[in-house]
Amino acid sequence: MTIAAAPPSHPAAADRALEARVMRRVFWRLMPFLLFAYLICYIDRVNVGFASLQMNKALGLDPKIYGLGAGIFFLGYFILEVPSNLALERFGARTWIARIMITWGLISGAMAFIGGSTSFLVMRVLLGAAEAGFFPGVILYLTYWFPAEQRARIVGIFMVAIPAAGLIGSPLSGAILSLDGALGYAGWQWVFLLEAAPAVLGGIVAFVWLTDRPTSASWLAADERDWLIAKLDAERRRATAVPHLSLWQVLANPYVLVLALVYSGAAGASSALALWQPQILKSFGLSNIETGFVNAIPYGIAAVLMVIWGRRSDRSGERVWHNAIPLSWIVIALLCTLFVQGQLWIMVALLAVVLSGTYACKGPFWALSSEMLGPAAAAAGLAQINALGNLAGFVTNYLLGWIKDETGSFALSLMPIVVLSAAGMIAVLLIGRGRPRTVALST
Repeated sequence: MTIAAAPPSHPAAADRALEARVMRRVFWRLMPFLLFAYLICYIDRVNVGFASLQMNKALGLDPKIYGLGAGIFFLGYFILEVPSNLALERFGARTWIARIMITWGLISGAMAFIGGSTSFLVMRVLLGAAEAGFFPGVILYLTYWFPAEQRARIVGIFMVAIPAAGLIGSPLSGAILSLDGALGYAGWQWVFLLEAAPAVLGGIVAFVWLTDRPTSASWLAADERDWLIAKLDAERRRATAVPHLSLWQVLANPYVLVLALVYSGAAGASSALALWQPQILKSFGLSNIETGFVNAIPYGIAAVLMVIWGRRSDRSGERVWHNAIPLSWIVIALLCTLFVQGQLWIMVALLAVVLSGTYACKGPFWALSSEMLGPAAAAAGLAQINALGNLAGFVTNYLLGWIKDETGSFALSLMPIVVLSAAGMIAVLLIGRGRPRTVALST
């Protein structure tokens, strides 16, 4: 009688099982909270769009002043973005993210007590300064935990909080406006007060829940921790487009500046629509609550496409065209708005295309950026890209308000976004020429 030999071991299969187990645990430990935090962050940034349906008349804000206030947020954001990301590296992610959330929550709530154009502008600058560093800080934080080939999907999932904020925040803000007069406060004041509280509470949770680096992840087993540290260390030793440079060399690096131009196409569109879309839809004669629900539709569509597009980019390993194609959607759809004035549902469909393009490219874009920056350049470089790209929010919001005030046309006021998005599309194709595709995931 012969005894069958034991089947050979399969170390590759064991490694894949370990990888799957580690990444699953990291995902469920970090991503639900980060997604919630960014959802609250974006609601607090753009809820002024719904508050404006009552606030502008109550405080005497014309479209030019509102546009300036909507965009001036990005000046404070720009000034403190890079210092904030460097502080995150110094003090640790959990401490710094907690600080950011509590600060912006308190300032967002204080927006309820503004009394005119001056206080409106001052508080918007302070809100931008308080929030500065949260988004690029989280993008940097994700590079501490997720390998490069997973980042477009992970960043896409993280950034689905933006359209989700529109999907959830729009009907919520529209409903809160109906509290007008409750306890002596106007509906727009309740929008700021009620939507600020989760940020302060979330900041306290962040300090307890987040872990700075894999080396201190007591919630991972020893072999899981060792695998993740080795995987990420191996990636950091690879050559990148932006090597180890000084801070000022990073900030002025051509790759960083061109990537900021690429990002401005999507950032300008997303910030402008977030802050003006409720007014665009209200101009069709909708009530505040109707505006809230209709405003949510394009965001719901964009949220689904954002995840699908990020997964597609990771599966193919392609980044450049996964940025350029969505930017082209923005250009085409916004040009079409010139011909559909007075047709609500066609306008809603075009806005859905614009928002889908805006958000679909974000996962592949930040994956492309983190792959092109070396580890020493990442903290300052990612923050610089985000800061410069978001300056487009200042430009587009101010121009949108100015053009709307001068012409009375929302469609014409959207045309500066067309220019920015077209420039971003051309820039990403130029910077991506000859760039090798990253290693594709197995399907």
